[in-house]
Amino acid sequence: MTTTAKSSRPKTPRPGTTRPGVPGSPEDAPVTVGDLLDRLGGIPARRVLLHPTPGTATEADLLKVLDGNERLCELVEGTLVEKAVGFQETWLTAALITELFLFVKNRRLGRVTTPDMPFRLLTGLVRLPDIAFTSYDRMPGRKVPKDPIPNLVPDLAVEVLSKSNTPKELKRKLEEYFAAGVRLVWIIDSRKKTVRVHTAIDRSTLLREGETLDGGDVLPGFQLPLARIFEPEEEA
Repeated sequence: MTTTAKSSRPKTPRPGTTRPGVPGSPEDAPVTVGDLLDRLGGIPARRVLLHPTPGTATEADLLKVLDGNERLCELVEGTLVEKAVGFQETWLTAALITELFLFVKNRRLGRVTTPDMPFRLLTGLVRLPDIAFTSYDRMPGRKVPKDPIPNLVPDLAVEVLSKSNTPKELKRKLEEYFAAGVRLVWIIDSRKKTVRVHTAIDRSTLLREGETLDGGDVLPGFQLPLARIFEPEEEA
C-alpha cells in the first residue's frame, strides 16, 4: 500500500495512553492509513474496523462489538482491530484451553480464559489473548473481578498464529505483554506445529511437535506433549 509523506505539523500527545517501552507513543501518532497499518504491525487493512473512525474508538465501542458477538476485536491506539482467526487455529485453541483448564481448576490456581476475554494492559490498550491464565494472586482480594474489561494482567498469554498475523504485529504484542507484566508468552504456529516459549522479549525457546510444553515458573508441574494438540488432520 502506498503511503504519503508525514505532515510536518507537530502532533499533540494524548495523555495517559502509553507506557515507556511500549509501541504507540502519541507523539508518533499515524497520520495516513499506511502509517496506521504499519504501526499496528503491517496488518491487512481488512482487519481494521472503520466505524468508529480509527483513532477515535473507546472501550465502550469495543464492548459494543464484543457484546454483539460481531467480531473479536482489540483496542489499539483508538482503533478497533479484528483478531486473526481460522478453523484449525480455533480447534487448537480449544484443545489447549481444555488442557490448561483441567490443570488449573484441579489445583485452584486461578482462571483460564478464552479469546473473547479482554485485558486492559494499559490505558487505551486492550488485548484479547487467544488463551490466558491469571492467578488468584493477581486478583484484588483473590476474587474474580466483575468489570467487563478488568484492569488485570495475566500471568500467561497465548497467541495462536493465523495467516494474517505478521512478524511485526507479533513483536509489538510481545513488547506490550512483557511491559505490562505478563510473565510467560506462548506463540503457537499450527501450520509448522511449533510453540515458541517466551520468558522475556529477547529470551525464548522453540519447541517442536515431538517435544513437551511445560508451565515453567508460572504453572509448575504442567506438562503437555505437543503431539496431543498437534494431531494429524483427519478425513471427514
